[in-house]
Amino acid sequence: MPSITIPPILSREVKTMANRICFVELPSAATAPAKAFYAAAFAFSMTDFGPTYACTLSGDVDLGIQADAGEATRAPLPVIQVESLEATLARVRGAGGVVTKPIFAFPGGRRFHFRDPSGNELAAMQAD
Repeated sequence: MPSITIPPILSREVKTMANRICFVELPSAATAPAKAFYAAAFAFSMTDFGPTYACTLSGDVDLGIQADAGEATRAPLPVIQVESLEATLARVRGAGGVVTKPIFAFPGGRRFHFRDPSGNELAAMQAD
């Protein structure tokens, strides 16, 4: 995850905001048409991370396109930024969440996927 430049007036109050949605990953059949759509409709610029993945790198809430059918979720995947991935994993399990993908590394950090008690799939991630 890229570093975020915080305006001086805010830097005393906010260093890193954890426990917030920082990323939404969308399943897609292919990255090129999805990238073209978001560029035309919203002027989003996306960076490719291989042939089946692309995402915005705004430093705020970013959007990812996952075109690898073996890795894509069936619905949009909200990603929650946390300070400690292992502590969050324990809290998710303790609260009744079910881990659907154990902790793994990706460019910029590590994450795991889980389903909440309502069956929604989300991910928790810790930046490098």
